[in-house]
Amino acid sequence: MAISKTSKWLLILGGIALVVIVAVVVGAFFIARSLNEPTVPNNSVLVLSVSGSLPDYTPEEPLAKAFGIRQRQSFTGLMTQLRKAKVDDRIGAVLLDIDMLEIGWGKTEELRDAIKEFKTSGKPVYAWMEMGTNKEYYLATAADKIFLPPSGDLYVNGFAAEAMFYKGSLDKLGIEADVIQIGPKYKNAPDEYTKKEMGDGQREVINAILDEYFGRYTAGVAEARKKSVDDVKNLIDGAPYNANQAKSLGLIDDAVYREQVDDELKAKLGYKKDAKLRTVKGGEYRDVPSDSLGLNNGEKVAVIFASGAIMSGRSGNGPLNGETVGSDTVIDAFNDAAEDKSIKAIVLRVDSPGGSALASDLMWHAIEKAKEKKPVVVSMGDVAASGGYYISCNANKIIAEPETITGSIGMFMGKPVVKGFYDWLGVSNEYVMRGKNAGIFRETEHWTPEERAKMVEQSNAVYFDNFVPKVAKGRNLSPDTVNSIGQGRVWTGTQGKANGLVDDFGGLEKAISVAKELAGLPADKDVRRVVFPAPKPFFETFLDTEDSSVTASEKAQAALLDGMPSDVRRAFRYASLLDHMQRGEAMLLLPYELEIK
Repeated sequence: MAISKTSKWLLILGGIALVVIVAVVVGAFFIARSLNEPTVPNNSVLVLSVSGSLPDYTPEEPLAKAFGIRQRQSFTGLMTQLRKAKVDDRIGAVLLDIDMLEIGWGKTEELRDAIKEFKTSGKPVYAWMEMGTNKEYYLATAADKIFLPPSGDLYVNGFAAEAMFYKGSLDKLGIEADVIQIGPKYKNAPDEYTKKEMGDGQREVINAILDEYFGRYTAGVAEARKKSVDDVKNLIDGAPYNANQAKSLGLIDDAVYREQVDDELKAKLGYKKDAKLRTVKGGEYRDVPSDSLGLNNGEKVAVIFASGAIMSGRSGNGPLNGETVGSDTVIDAFNDAAEDKSIKAIVLRVDSPGGSALASDLMWHAIEKAKEKKPVVVSMGDVAASGGYYISCNANKIIAEPETITGSIGMFMGKPVVKGFYDWLGVSNEYVMRGKNAGIFRETEHWTPEERAKMVEQSNAVYFDNFVPKVAKGRNLSPDTVNSIGQGRVWTGTQGKANGLVDDFGGLEKAISVAKELAGLPADKDVRRVVFPAPKPFFETFLDTEDSSVTASEKAQAALLDGMPSDVRRAFRYASLLDHMQRGEAMLLLPYELEIK
């Protein structure tokens, strides 16, 4: 069909406009990058704020900063800051401003190792805290010196692990949980809703984890502060301490105010007494490109992040479930990285307690296919358990921290029974069915013996026909061995390595080094880390009306949850995951949300 002159001119003008828009966006990107890059004076001190939850990864978008949009600091971003500062001749020292960390012990150990690696450059690291608990202090002990203000306090008074149970509340509401557990002694995820206290298996595991964490903690502090382990244990028993007591006991180096720490750094770096200390903040230094310092270049290694509970669909981040690992997102990332011939290896960073068995298996299959084309290495963060271990087990190598929570090879299924709640409300219901098992997910009835037998059969198929054989194949173990260390049992990274579930200790950088080795890349050459899937461009994110509508619909939910205690928020997250079981989903989930303070 012939096109009129007017249509032709419109097409030409439209094409020109599109080219101009693309050119403007690309130009704005490079202008923003050049304008944002800070000036770093010689012999500067890099001041890094270490606080909060530090998600594993958040994209860094120069255009967002150019528009005044604040970007959240990530754990990998903080680690990159230290890598850059180590080789940057303009940086003379690092000052860590540590405040109320919300990361787990695995990431704390990984960050502590990164600080020690930075110190091999010969540059000093000082740590400043207004107050510190176990985790903040443990991280600070990697520094050369630790400072608190005279009014500060140090709460290094031992470890406590809390388990909460909601059966009493559910009993009052007339709600019961009807569950099936593979590994009932250790697969304790439903216990929050079916018991009022710890079972023997849960108590056994938590005590084993506490013993290991406390042993590593006291040994690490003793080595850093040049004390015996027994001395450290005695100091813990006498805690908490004010700053002056902590100084006299050798737990910190001085009790001074912040500007006096600057004076210490000036003396250490050879400044004149009346000179001003030159500092660069972490938020500014983040804009120094790694490649300008000879880092993050060379052959490409893909990095895929799997952070949060595992679900079907796309990955997300909401007020109720927090970060979620969407099977569609991860599968697409693995397929793209496998097909990209410039990618030499793939590193999967897992920080997940598990979730949907179906979604876990779909991701396992994508990893299996990717392995046919290039090596896959898993880096475990704070937790890679149950479904998180399922998506890790077939990697060529698994790298974890000694404190990583892993294992939990088991599963459960269940449903809430709300008949008592309906009775309390005065609500009645009635089912009309066709098919013997049509009512298997009735919310007002317990499973009949026949229905329970069918669900046990389904559960056994997930565990014995899928989970156990796939771990056995991936880890070169017999199914009997996997079953003996499975049954829902949670292990630390140290215990996991002893049981053949983990290959070596380390963090993301260690995993990248292993991936380089498996891909035949030179050990002394850096690689370019490429995140899959690629982050959405700033304008696409900014104009994404679908995401905006989702955010708007969740505002009331977020406001409600923000006003609740953290323990209650965790309970709602677990309840949300358990709600998926009403559709018949088997769950591969950590037996409990383990928080050791």
